[in-house]
Amino acid sequence: MSSFSFDLQATDGRARTGVISTPRGEIRTPAFMPVGTAATVKAMMPDSVRATGADVLLGNTYHLMLRPTAERIDRLGGLHRFMNWDRPILTDSGGFQVMSLAGLRKLTEEGVTFKSHIDGSKHALTPERSMEIQRLLGSDIVMCFDECPALPADRDRIAESMRLSMRWARRSRDAFGDRPGHALFGIQQGGLEQDLREESAEALKEIGFEGYAVGGLAVGEGQEAMFSCLDYAPEQLPGDKPRYLMGVGKPDDIVGAVARGIDMMDCVLPSRSGRTGQVFTRRGVVNIKNARHSDDPRPLDEYCTCPACSNYSRAYLHHVFRAQEMISGMLLTWHNLHYYQEIMQGMRDAIAADTFDTWQKVFHATRAQGDIDPL
Repeated sequence: MSSFSFDLQATDGRARTGVISTPRGEIRTPAFMPVGTAATVKAMMPDSVRATGADVLLGNTYHLMLRPTAERIDRLGGLHRFMNWDRPILTDSGGFQVMSLAGLRKLTEEGVTFKSHIDGSKHALTPERSMEIQRLLGSDIVMCFDECPALPADRDRIAESMRLSMRWARRSRDAFGDRPGHALFGIQQGGLEQDLREESAEALKEIGFEGYAVGGLAVGEGQEAMFSCLDYAPEQLPGDKPRYLMGVGKPDDIVGAVARGIDMMDCVLPSRSGRTGQVFTRRGVVNIKNARHSDDPRPLDEYCTCPACSNYSRAYLHHVFRAQEMISGMLLTWHNLHYYQEIMQGMRDAIAADTFDTWQKVFHATRAQGDIDPL
């Protein structure tokens, strides 16, 4: 089995482009990972997700351990076969969902006990159990089990949480063991405190990982605070390994993160927004439920080649959304994911050509124009 590796091919300022190689295929960076929470990218078939340009998907340890369970997925041949996706999968550790979804959770040095948001049943997650679940799922990139405090939080709470996460990172590394072709990523914590981020990065480097994530952002701190943290956080992590910003974000969040040295991102936004009638286009956000679209024969975006833009009018997309037809979520999700992957390809090309600054200016200027005028 071939191994996991990262080849950094070009830089432009702090922006980077390269290739992550895994036994299941290559991941071109910067990479956007669509989120397949419960072993599906909602409203999309796997080959449709691939057609948008996605090289890798994200699966969710917390949701899959509760339903249908990791043991069942393992019996059925692993997550790739289960969901019919033969390319790389990254699984998160479950820590964030325990924080945001689970009821009545109790945190100790050992791990977290919590009640399922589905049926109230009791469960425990520890670094060792998280590694076991992700091994049963068969994911290619495994995330350390960490604790993610919601911001704002006071410095003492952030420091205590970060140090606990670093102890859990060590236990995750030990429990992960020797798994050729699979990678374990460490997660930097420390809130918006530069010295705590530095302490976390040093602890992770000492343990040693195949990749590193910037965790604990996109949890309510706002874009300005996130960017000021990203002005230093990626540089604290090894330059020869992939850097993954978890849970981000809107198109301009993604571009700003790549400009600051990030290689990988994931977010539910393009798929969730597609189901609620919010469409991302090169000219900003379009709300398809608005009445202005009801008689509009034009496409969402005349330059987009996705099925929604190639084959359907704004009037049709408005109608099926209003009528709550299933095809609405399918078409709008496809468009949003296609647009996100188009941004990633644009950035990869621009970084390789040393024209990233110009590309960014055009990107922001076009979005600032806003949607085309109503008819």
